[in-house]
Amino acid sequence: MGKYSYSIYNRTSALPEEWDTIARANIFLSRNGLAILEKAPPANMECHFVGLFSNGRLCGIALIQYLDLARVATFKNPERSFCLKDYLIKKFSSNILFIGNNTLTGQNAYLLNEEITEAEALRLLQMALLDLKNQYHKKGKPIHLLAVKDFNEAEMPNFEAAGYNGYYKFCTQPNMIFTIRPGWQSVEDYLSELNTKYRTQHNRSRKKAEGITKKKLSLAEIATLSARIHELYLTVAEKAAFNTFYLPLNHFEVMKRELKDNFRFYGYFQGEKLVGFNTVIKNGSDIDTYFLGYDEEVQKEKMLYLNMLYDMVAYAIKKEFKHIIFARSAMEIKSSVGAKADEVFGIIKHTNPVLNLFMEKLFTYFDPKVEWKARSPFK
Repeated sequence: MGKYSYSIYNRTSALPEEWDTIARANIFLSRNGLAILEKAPPANMECHFVGLFSNGRLCGIALIQYLDLARVATFKNPERSFCLKDYLIKKFSSNILFIGNNTLTGQNAYLLNEEITEAEALRLLQMALLDLKNQYHKKGKPIHLLAVKDFNEAEMPNFEAAGYNGYYKFCTQPNMIFTIRPGWQSVEDYLSELNTKYRTQHNRSRKKAEGITKKKLSLAEIATLSARIHELYLTVAEKAAFNTFYLPLNHFEVMKRELKDNFRFYGYFQGEKLVGFNTVIKNGSDIDTYFLGYDEEVQKEKMLYLNMLYDMVAYAIKKEFKHIIFARSAMEIKSSVGAKADEVFGIIKHTNPVLNLFMEKLFTYFDPKVEWKARSPFK
């Protein structure tokens, strides 16, 4: 069998006992983090957990996901019932298998210890990817696309040297990252470093939000409000120009049960009515923002989204985190509170050799272009 080997698991209960000793560096690859994807995944997603071994000892962990884009309306076209891009996706590129986590932005694909090099790990992961591709083919689900995501420039491995031949390197919307500066003890320190325009923006948004109350919700409260939470989530999710999945009704409830205090769910109320929510996940010295939702009319009137961003900044400073991972989407407004764009890359390959020759053109055609202007809120 050689020095290195891999095993594919479909249930977290089957993971090796020592899994979390490697997962300490990233909560999303921990047993509990992966259990969320096992117990409450999007309807069109299947997840596989990969253990890498050196002489029988666990030396790496990874996540591989399968997505069936034929089960969602990927592109929004309100003017026509027929969408050419959706038709082409469903016919030629609907079944995707990739190393990484499609519900997040950033390198949440794998973690390794010192017993294996990244190049060797990537070779094993490609074997696991092709193994799963064959399994799906036998189940009547031929895989159209193989991919690996997301890496910033400093993290980007040499995939060609690891045997990933014929892949196209792509770059989509950046990861927006807010860095808490040394010396910030409170939100007042942050505000003092904003220039006049953006300090005025902060004060105006806070005044607009008068009458809105914010509350950290317990597991029981999340469960009780699950239908309303899902409604607010869909209000935001369905505005996106490009969607590859939708979270199920019980997703946040399962997440709270698995991650406990590391998952924070904040509800925004107008009187007794839930009109918005945001979620953050403690991940070592950083916090990751997760999905949110809001009532469209209240958002416009109360500047709810901008207030949520400021609340996250205040929380991160108070709790002495180093970064807020704001992820993709709404880049301009995130930059207005101080987040910076971090370009992320991946690689992708079509399993049809002829179509793969045109991968760059196809990716450019399907990738939704978002025009935005970076803001500079600090003095």
